[in-house]
Amino acid sequence: MYDGGWWSFIRYDEKQDRPQISWALARRALAYGRPYASRIATMLGIIVVITLLSLLPPLLTRDLIDRTLPQRDFARLNLLAVGMIAVPLVTGVLGVGQRYLSASIGEGVIYDLRVAVYSHLQRMSLRFFTHTKTGELMSRLNNDVGGAQRAVTGTIVDLITNLITLISALAIMLRLEWRLTLLAAAVLPLFLIPARLLGRRLRAVVREQMVYNSEMNAMMDETLNVSGALLVKLFGRTATEVFRFGERASRVRSAGVRQALMMRWFFLTVGLISAVGTALVFWMGGMLVLQGAFTIGTIVAFTAYLGMLYGPLAALTNARMDFATSMVSFERVFEVLDLPIEIAERADARWLTEIGGRVQFEAVSFSYQPGESAPGAAAAGLAEVVRFGHGGRSNLPPLSQEGGQLRGAHAEAERPVAERGEEEPRYALRDVSFEVQPGQLAALVGPSGAGKTTITYLLPRLYDPTAGHIRIDGHDIADLTLDTLASQIGMVTQETYLFNDTILANLLYARPDATQAQVEAACRAANIHDFIADSPEGYDTLVGNRGYRLSGGEKQRLAIARVILKDPRILVLDEATSSLDSQSEALIQQALEGIMVGRTSLVIAHRLSTILAADVILVMDHGRLVEQGTHAELLACGGLYATLYETQFRHGRIDLSAATEEM
Repeated sequence: MYDGGWWSFIRYDEKQDRPQISWALARRALAYGRPYASRIATMLGIIVVITLLSLLPPLLTRDLIDRTLPQRDFARLNLLAVGMIAVPLVTGVLGVGQRYLSASIGEGVIYDLRVAVYSHLQRMSLRFFTHTKTGELMSRLNNDVGGAQRAVTGTIVDLITNLITLISALAIMLRLEWRLTLLAAAVLPLFLIPARLLGRRLRAVVREQMVYNSEMNAMMDETLNVSGALLVKLFGRTATEVFRFGERASRVRSAGVRQALMMRWFFLTVGLISAVGTALVFWMGGMLVLQGAFTIGTIVAFTAYLGMLYGPLAALTNARMDFATSMVSFERVFEVLDLPIEIAERADARWLTEIGGRVQFEAVSFSYQPGESAPGAAAAGLAEVVRFGHGGRSNLPPLSQEGGQLRGAHAEAERPVAERGEEEPRYALRDVSFEVQPGQLAALVGPSGAGKTTITYLLPRLYDPTAGHIRIDGHDIADLTLDTLASQIGMVTQETYLFNDTILANLLYARPDATQAQVEAACRAANIHDFIADSPEGYDTLVGNRGYRLSGGEKQRLAIARVILKDPRILVLDEATSSLDSQSEALIQQALEGIMVGRTSLVIAHRLSTILAADVILVMDHGRLVEQGTHAELLACGGLYATLYETQFRHGRIDLSAATEEM
């Protein structure tokens, strides 16, 4: 459906009407009902029976007026009374069964759809989540999927019921009096007028309301979590945020009012048309009764069926709008399901149970920017994705350098934007090549923005390189299963994330089958066990939202314990100790030194002790690997490392300002 990148679904202008719902979209939505085919067939059968039974009361009334009362037939009167009770009783019981089936089908379809969306989002790359608001994703999973549920449990069922009622009522009316039936049918084309006038506009308003809901949810997600609430309070922006939220809520309100008014005008028009048709039938029917053409019971029954004709007809006229607006929800959900997976696992990907830990970067280049320009239209939701492309390998030209000069196509990529007439991608890494042997410690050093964090993100394949290859034990990581990388690579980042759960639950996230003894051993190795043991609830202590009930050092040591419990062969570490107190820093440093023993470690080094212990030091600058070697070798060269050592490292720890990473 969408042939661009995973941003291409954002290409509609919000000020214009949306494309019409296609049968392809409808078929795709209906395809989710295939697993429930038997229940759907049963439900349709019950709907037919209920509809036919609901047509009986007017005939019973006709019999009462034209036959039972004139003939003073008491036995027949009793049967008619029983029939008047039996019909609603049976239809009511069947209605309960029909509602159960429709609810189970609808909930089942929405369950499948919601799980499919969540599963697809879990497979999206880190790039997608860094440029997409969580609140908008929540809106797709909740509001839009809920709208799709209403389509399954309400719109489609009503459509079938009204269609059967309309056909059956029309057949009985023709049987009762064909002339009045033709007169009643003469106004039917008028029912198409309101649908033509309001259908497309109503659909546009519904989608607009969904977009505004997404924006409102995104703001709530950003400002009502712990970090957002703290930022708002610290900067005294409560009134501003309330005002901003009010603006978004106001747009939702206005769209809802417009939708309500459109629906009111629609039903007003339909009601007037129905009134005209009913008045004509009353007038003509009365004339025929006065002329003795048919009985009073017939005109009474016919009037009842007239309501069964115009009511479903009005509903069917509105069905196109209901179906279209309901399909908007499916449309928005499918937009997410159609997002291509950037970090895809190959069909023949290899699973490695054990690895040695040799890491190789071969002429690796990478850009966080898109390789293709996104459409210029305004976004229909997930707006940030517009500004970022797929970032695939083929979109950006590979880089190569010989003697400090870029050659061929690489030189073309380096030409100024004004000369090339296009936007130049900003490379975070350029032709980075190095090798780390199994069990070695490689220290990444360099000024802020040099590309150190980018290297640590590429190794576990959070992103794919724009050019070049990354290998583990000689295997290109693109040829390995994602589970292999996840199981063999452990990562401790500067920003530790903990779920709002117990300490034990957060630790077991790394290894769900770990025993209590293994958990405690990992915590002792990370110098956090004593703190946990001294807590009133021990390992069952709740850490709070994002771990805010713990200090920075405690969260960091829990993160280290979690990685120790995982027991990976390759470690990727960011020595996040620059902003901690000396005691926490010492405990974390001691834990890090213990965990790195016997493992291949790639460390963004902030401390001189780590750098001196490194088997190889990789010096980064402006995305390039400018120097590599041991501490003594690099000092002897008198290059960037020597400068960094003199200005930042020799006092034992990198300055806080230089420790801040920029990707």
